[in-house]
Amino acid sequence: MSVLKQFNFTRTSLLTMMQELNEKVADQESKHFENTIRWHIGNILLFDEKLIFLSREKSHKIPKEYAELFSSDIKVKDWSIEPPSLEQLQEDLINQQERINSFDELFWKSNVKFKVPYGHVETHGDLLTMLSYREAEEIGKIKTMKQVLESE
Repeated sequence: MSVLKQFNFTRTSLLTMMQELNEKVADQESKHFENTIRWHIGNILLFDEKLIFLSREKSHKIPKEYAELFSSDIKVKDWSIEPPSLEQLQEDLINQQERINSFDELFWKSNVKFKVPYGHVETHGDLLTMLSYREAEEIGKIKTMKQVLESE
């Protein structure tokens, strides 16, 4: 499976799953989880944006406030600004997916110019594979969270 095909499969799975969410469940807090479903969705968007578009002209396509909401060191209880709606996050994820798909094969074969904390990543293709895997893990976590939250 090509790296873009794998990414698109995973992103489409996330977008499909988001259609089953509502704002209440997305923001429901639980003693079982550190953050909310909305935070996890935003974190996927922010994390991918930071790593794929690092030092690229196409970066900064998501609001700068997202770093204040969805960075890994931020918790929902720390939020001081209103988070984006699920609809807005979905639009941002679709836009990001389109921008990722606009890169040519040469880009995916080119080396990243920074050290990635997860695994052995040399090329942008390796990076996208790692991000797709991470996104799939997050989808599993979000599905589990939804089941637990709906049963509480």
